[in-house]
Amino acid sequence: MKKLLLSIQELKKSQIKNIVNKRLKEFSKIRSKNELFKELCFCILTANSNAERCIYVQNKIGNGFLTLPKEKLQKMLKEHGARFHTKRAGYIVEARKHKNELKDKERDWLVKNIKGIGYKEASHFLRNTGYKNAAIIDFHIIDLLAKNNLIKRPKTLAKNDYLEIEDKLNLIAKKANLNLAELDLYLWYMETGKVLK
Repeated sequence: MKKLLLSIQELKKSQIKNIVNKRLKEFSKIRSKNELFKELCFCILTANSNAERCIYVQNKIGNGFLTLPKEKLQKMLKEHGARFHTKRAGYIVEARKHKNELKDKERDWLVKNIKGIGYKEASHFLRNTGYKNAAIIDFHIIDLLAKNNLIKRPKTLAKNDYLEIEDKLNLIAKKANLNLAELDLYLWYMETGKVLK
């Protein structure tokens, strides 16, 4: 853990800190119900997908997430390169019934009530809408933790596995004097060289 903590401390002294802080400010802006829903759609798209591709798709479809009929949404998702466009169009259209309920919802509620949302995607949604204490555990984070001998790479990521790794990340965050949202952006940068959303 010492090596990882040293790397994080170095990044906190670099210009990456300004980029991380700017991104977190963007996340914590008050959002309308429509903005929250569009962010949820982005998170539905990110499962087993490339984040940059999903940002591109989100920007192209925009308000279409709110109103497009399922077939048209499916066509646009496919046109812009979204993976699993048929299934995800269905998830998004079905999720519209919860559009006005998303503010201040807990992760377990999101996982239980929104098809296509697991713990990673629910955590991603919460972080991207200003919540600071949920870990986004994807293969980049798992790879980084495994390389640093902090976890064994799990074959699957069931709820208990997710929560165990999140506990490990909480410990790292505490030692680095960061919250989980900040830690995620630093770790993501360490693995990809980018600070995205």
